[in-house]
Amino acid sequence: MTIPTGPVAAPDRVRRLACGADVVCVWSNDYGGLTFRTTGPEGRFYIKWGPRNLEFALRDEAERMAWAAGWTRVPRVLDQGQDDEHEWLVTAAIDGASAVDPRWIAEPATAVAAVGRGLRALHDALPVVGCRWDWGVESRIANAERRGIAVPESLRRAPETDRPVVCHGDACCPNTLLDAKGDWLAHVDLALLGVADRWADLAVASTSTVRNYGPGWEDALIEAYGVEPDRERLDYYRSLWNAT
Repeated sequence: MTIPTGPVAAPDRVRRLACGADVVCVWSNDYGGLTFRTTGPEGRFYIKWGPRNLEFALRDEAERMAWAAGWTRVPRVLDQGQDDEHEWLVTAAIDGASAVDPRWIAEPATAVAAVGRGLRALHDALPVVGCRWDWGVESRIANAERRGIAVPESLRRAPETDRPVVCHGDACCPNTLLDAKGDWLAHVDLALLGVADRWADLAVASTSTVRNYGPGWEDALIEAYGVEPDRERLDYYRSLWNAT
């Protein structure tokens, strides 16, 4: 995901969903997806729009957020739909800022610790029993193969599971929101949420610190989560993330 450096025209569907409110593109991704922030008389909300995706659907994200909201703070779903080519998701705004907001980029120690604590809180809050989604190794490899990705044979032999949790599925730092004091507040982008070893999320989150804050913060995030770094599991799940 990247922050656009210039104006991005809102598609017709986004303008209709905005109902006359001002729209500004705040994120874009590798799939051609765009996220717009809207501001109008009815308050702030966000519109995610993009081509229909083979890896996940925004319908999946809406279902997962509605479920997760029973135990943790996530955006409230206002609308979701799709046509033959595109899909969209409208969510209420949460009064916080991404962990990669310029303020927190300038305070990496605060941001990294908040992301680690927030991830632990998510894992502790969401119940494995009753979660109907799977983000385990076999499921991820099968998903990749459906998309035509050849997964190395070495990745089919995963380390023994340490602790099964309901994983975020895309625990990159931008997907944790912080409050004004720098405490974790909420999580966003839950389209891949599902049960897996907690190190699947920890590998993604810690690796994300390099891209967002520079080198040297990986272990700080893991320590804020409350465990010692497990190099074998980190290496494996980072490789799986890159391959799938």
